[in-house]
Amino acid sequence: MKALILVGGYGTRLRPLTLSSPKPLVEFCNKPIVLHQIEALAKAGVTHVILAVSYKADKLEEELNCYAKQLGIKISATYESEPLGTAGPIALSKEVLESDVITESDGGDPVFFVLNSDIICDYPFTELLKFHRAHKKEGTIVVTKVTEPSKYGVVVTRDDGLVESFVEKPQTFVSNKINAGLYIFNHKVFNRIEVKKTSIETEVFPFMAVEDELYAFTLKGFWMDVGQPPDYLGGMCLYLKHLQQTCPDALVPSSLSIPSSTKLIEPVLLDPTCFIGEHCVIGPNVTIGPDCRVDVGVRIQRSAILRGTQIKAHSWINSSIVGWRCSVGRWARIDNVTVMGEDVSVRDELYINGGSILPHKEIKESIPQPSIIM
Repeated sequence: MKALILVGGYGTRLRPLTLSSPKPLVEFCNKPIVLHQIEALAKAGVTHVILAVSYKADKLEEELNCYAKQLGIKISATYESEPLGTAGPIALSKEVLESDVITESDGGDPVFFVLNSDIICDYPFTELLKFHRAHKKEGTIVVTKVTEPSKYGVVVTRDDGLVESFVEKPQTFVSNKINAGLYIFNHKVFNRIEVKKTSIETEVFPFMAVEDELYAFTLKGFWMDVGQPPDYLGGMCLYLKHLQQTCPDALVPSSLSIPSSTKLIEPVLLDPTCFIGEHCVIGPNVTIGPDCRVDVGVRIQRSAILRGTQIKAHSWINSSIVGWRCSVGRWARIDNVTVMGEDVSVRDELYINGGSILPHKEIKESIPQPSIIM
């Protein structure tokens, strides 16, 4: 089986992190965002993952090649010279998706997965494939339930999952299910899409629904689009809770030495190579990446600390993302969805309130109001 991941372009919503790294390679819970998806696809039997990209395609392939070897799969990329929306990349990748197709063991039509690269969930690809095979129609979309459907475009289905219609931001209740950005298709879908900018949500799915060729599979677990910082942090909380419930031993390595004076409030995800000092309080909902150093008396909650960063003594970090190889000074306070790009240095005793700080900056004064530091 094959899968197409819609990577897209510059990752502007996740800046300043994407000024240093293509968005799919930005770490989410200590591994590249896209690697969460690729590992789940490989586990479900996918042998070739195609990345539909319009920016830094060569770097993506190069960086992911080592993971491909570890997983025993192939990873390649198709390049969009101009934006093609959410359906155009499927047509652009048609030749790759159709090549070397092996007859399915159950005699069913060849299928492939499609997913948006910003989606974090528990990826029920095996169950999705089984559901798709059972109804024998052209496509299946994954939907997730929301508490306030009036904020979204919702999917209206029959009890068996057949999609009847799509309703944009309904003012009266018709459904609480929204498109989760994960799909599986038969190859017949290529007949509906051309290599041009096309929206799969508005220009493909409604016509499939009219023809009774589209079913919806309801996601039972957590879900989040982590393409912008507030949602990145929200998705991190959901993912850590999921890990705590399903694989608690993956959170804090047994080989990592934590001082008895330091308190971890679960869930916390620590890389084996990080250093945690004495008298710290860390958590809940914190990830600390490789080669990070957290000095004495630091307080961190609901934040991500990326590779190679040093948090100096008695600093306080809340609801923020601290990028690669940063330095946060003594007694500093970082808060309110502050996002620090690569190699940012914050001097001692400063307050950063909702700052978006571009790479390679030295912060010498407090930032009392949310702002972009260029």
